Amino acid sequence: MTVSTEPSAQSASADASAAASALLASNRKRRRIRRWIAIGTLPLTLAALLFVGKLLSMYAFAHQAISAYVVDDYAGSEASAHGQEFLNWFEPFKAPFNIGTALAGAEKLPEARAELEKALDLAHGLEVCTVRINLALVIERQGDAAVADGDGAAGAEFYGEALTITSETPEECNSEDAQKQSSDPDRDMQQTKEDTEDRLKQKQQEQEQQQQQPEEEKPEEQPEPQPSEEKLDELKEKLEQGQQERDQRQDGEDGGGTGTDKPW
Repeated sequence: MTVSTEPSAQSASADASAAASALLASNRKRRRIRRWIAIGTLPLTLAALLFVGKLLSMYAFAHQAISAYVVDDYAGSEASAHGQEFLNWFEPFKAPFNIGTALAGAEKLPEARAELEKALDLAHGLEVCTVRINLALVIERQGDAAVADGDGAAGAEFYGEALTITSETPEECNSEDAQKQSSDPDRDMQQTKEDTEDRLKQKQQEQEQQQQQPEEEKPEEQPEPQPSEEKLDELKEKLEQGQQERDQRQDGEDGGGTGTDKPW
């Protein structure tokens, strides 16, 4: 008897086809999942790239600002500091702080003060320490400029403002952590604060004392003494006598004398 194998072959072929279809369907499903995962994570990937790029650009602009300031290129330092302003969510005070410091180097004191005051409003925690020191120094220089222009009252007012900013510096600014965050590691923050306070107090007192000193009284102008009646009569007699003598001389010359006229 001969047994036919055709039904088994057909069954195996059907199983293989079904397995292949299932595999293809599974692969398509996995591809769809991977595609949606890629689409879903794309914003996160872009955000991560933006974050890294922003950090790198911040450090680059900060380095350029510092390097330019060191070589007295204050315009270049200011331009680089402006590059830190865009989307600066992490240290928003840094851009106006660096801009203000560059402007101060260029002796643009009012503009520098405005930027540093903006930086102080944006600073938090230990960030305020170095901002307060630079702001006080800029206002002190404004006072020096006013005194040099002869306006001692305005100078004393500037010194008082700078002294207030310095005296309101938090105690935490005397810590080692604050020193590490200083924009100038070689500058002792506590010593700078104390020296600035002493210097401002002395300058303010000097200007206030000068303002309190009374102005020297000018001597009153004395009226010129008027001649007495006796002097006037005497002067009148002399004038009349002189006129008579001139008349007599003139009569003698008209009587046939020679010579030139005398200038009487």
